Amino acid sequence: MRPDAAERIAALPDDLVVLDVGGWAAPLWRADWVVDLLPYETRGLYGAADPARERFTADTWRQADICGPEPWPFEDGQFDVAICSHTLEDVRDPVFVCSELRRVSRSGYVELPAAIEELTFGVQGPWVGWSHHRWIGERHGDELVLTHKPHLLSAPGRHLPTGTHESVPAEERTIAFWWDGELPVREQVQVAAEEFDAWLGGLLATCAARAGIDAPEPDAPGTASGGRVALRQKGRLRHVRQALGHRASRWRGQRR
Repeated sequence: MRPDAAERIAALPDDLVVLDVGGWAAPLWRADWVVDLLPYETRGLYGAADPARERFTADTWRQADICGPEPWPFEDGQFDVAICSHTLEDVRDPVFVCSELRRVSRSGYVELPAAIEELTFGVQGPWVGWSHHRWIGERHGDELVLTHKPHLLSAPGRHLPTGTHESVPAEERTIAFWWDGELPVREQVQVAAEEFDAWLGGLLATCAARAGIDAPEPDAPGTASGGRVALRQKGRLRHVRQALGHRASRWRGQRR
């Protein structure tokens, strides 16, 4: 969590009731309640923030799938503040999570990696961004937009070079989203390849400009990640059709 956000949360008035959503790996000491898929007894994979000051207990830890389909085991408006830090990018249905955040709390804070970190090669290992993340987040004004993170980002020209994320200030590597009353969030669904290519190209160009480097360019048609892939796919499809046709001929012969 960003230091400025942690300080702001720590300074919340003592009488406010705080929920930590998905906090199992490093639960917030300031949280009065926690909801997570994993149990209280195994908390703290990355270490507890301050065990001596923990306000939540085993009795206020709720083990539940935050992606539903069942609503969270809390009443509408039960909390004053709900914190969801570095969780949305991990889960299968972040839009559902945000809808429940709005339902059970009057305000809150969401934090997740910015695109420049999620699109940089080598952040965690020999791949793009973080291996376990499913979503790329963007902030469009007062709206949080989430886009599926596809496997093809490892192709040449479809990611930022190693170390790009380190070229910008630390606060630009995360999205800090404070909300009060409303939490506008949506999934960006892209159907056509051209639509996705335009979005990714624009996002890479924006990130590259901020880092002071040239924008990467995808391989031209005819290269291994372009035209030749399409040709191989057509070849495989032809073989499948031929095999199916052969089986159909044998079946018709047996029926006679």
